[in-house]
Amino acid sequence: MSTSGGAVGTIRDTGLADSPFDFDGLFRTQYGRVTSVVSRVVRDPGRAEELAVDAFLRLWRTPRAHGPGAAAWVLRTALRLGIDELRRARRRARLAPLLRLVGDAPTPEDNAAAGEERRRVLRVLAAIRREYAALLLLRNHGCSYEELAATLELKPASVGTLLRRARQAFRKEYIRRHGHT
Repeated sequence: MSTSGGAVGTIRDTGLADSPFDFDGLFRTQYGRVTSVVSRVVRDPGRAEELAVDAFLRLWRTPRAHGPGAAAWVLRTALRLGIDELRRARRRARLAPLLRLVGDAPTPEDNAAAGEERRRVLRVLAAIRREYAALLLLRNHGCSYEELAATLELKPASVGTLLRRARQAFRKEYIRRHGHT
């Protein structure tokens, strides 16, 4: 038996009846068919070509599949690879929303940092004028200027000025205590 070089390699019969397998010939005659069938499964011609090549590579590496049933073996293998590809794609699609949620979930370090920042803000709010702290808290919770004026019994025209002063007082106290904003 002799081996001649080709794209992948060829095992040719040299007169011995025990080895009539022609891999190159099978590849040339069946590649288009295998690719076409797999393409109908995965709906992506490029991916179908990759899976067909993978199936032929597996055939090359599986000597017991060489023989008269090799065409059926490679087609069956390629179809199984295509079906596995569909299952993986479905699984990824099903799990993608969960993975985004997990990716967005804060880590313990994030929680600790947020907790520390919350404590800093509360300490600063406790240190500034009560009126300013109330203004900032209510505004942070979405209250409009009118709601702030009604809740805190302020003149509606003075809410903007008082909010500006409250923010300045908060920033000044925060920097004094923690060094930055």
